[in-house]
Amino acid sequence: MKTLLRLQKQLYPEIVQEMQERYTILHSIRLLQPIGRRGLAQKLGQTERIVRKEIDFLERQQFIEITTKGMFTTPEGKKILEELSPIMHEVMGIRKLERQLKERFKIEKVMIVAGNSDDNEWIKQSMGKACVNYLKKILRKQNTIAVTGGSTIAAIASEMTSFEVAKSCLYVPARGGIGERVENQANTIASEMAQKTGGDYRLLYVPDPLSESSYETMLKEPSIEESLALIHESDVVLHGIGDALTMAKRRKTPVAIMDKLEKEEAISEAFGYYFNQKGDIIHQVRTLGIQLEDLTEEKRVIAIAGGSSKAKAIISYLKRGKSNLLITDEGAAKAMMEEVL
Repeated sequence: MKTLLRLQKQLYPEIVQEMQERYTILHSIRLLQPIGRRGLAQKLGQTERIVRKEIDFLERQQFIEITTKGMFTTPEGKKILEELSPIMHEVMGIRKLERQLKERFKIEKVMIVAGNSDDNEWIKQSMGKACVNYLKKILRKQNTIAVTGGSTIAAIASEMTSFEVAKSCLYVPARGGIGERVENQANTIASEMAQKTGGDYRLLYVPDPLSESSYETMLKEPSIEESLALIHESDVVLHGIGDALTMAKRRKTPVAIMDKLEKEEAISEAFGYYFNQKGDIIHQVRTLGIQLEDLTEEKRVIAIAGGSSKAKAIISYLKRGKSNLLITDEGAAKAMMEEVL
């Protein structure tokens, strides 16, 4: 296959380019459906004339259906996307990037989706779908899945569908809420995942961060104690990676701690821990939920973060983090490689 692709690039580069463009348009319709032609052109940053031409082709091949609500992919369109995905990832150099990141950061598995979520917010949906497809392969009945908050993890929930094998899974928030939009909070995400997959969920009604006195008091609450036990025993953990100073501001961090984070050059944040460029922990927020020491070898830990602006934060976390799988986008992956070369 690699030899064939190399020969096609050399002898018929225009064919490979056209195939890539059509794949991108079909893949985008699958993620954004229902969507109109004008909306799709705007999302892709292309002219309506070019998009219309490719849409006409995809409709003739019965890969998409055009309705008054917008365009949808047909079962045949979904099938060809699945078959083309590994080929296009090779053509676009994504497979090579995955291998490079895996070797450079000594991580078990790396999955990269095309695009840059800094430029197109809907690329997060593509990362979400990649994560859901992976979960369908690894989850078993009665697994417990712990999830953090954030827009990228929320994108996973939006892509969830019923799991044939793992219908009775339990979804729990990995930690308390930090006062962000309700749809991006861990409690909301856990409940949505459960509802879409036919599973169950538990909630954790605590703020993040906590004062020392509040922390000690809440630990004694029976309902919180029960939820924490489930969280710590989780089989799979889904988490994002944040920019340190951005996360600190969202937590309304005191000025003294903000000064410390800036002085010691905090780069990334995950699970309430702030890391510098070397991956050293320079500050930890008092929070109820999963701690780094809870990420044992028995757990499947999946980090999801994208956008070229997140490259330094992802690198910073991976130097200390305990994730088995990184799901990211092309923008972040390329920027990461530029940082370490």
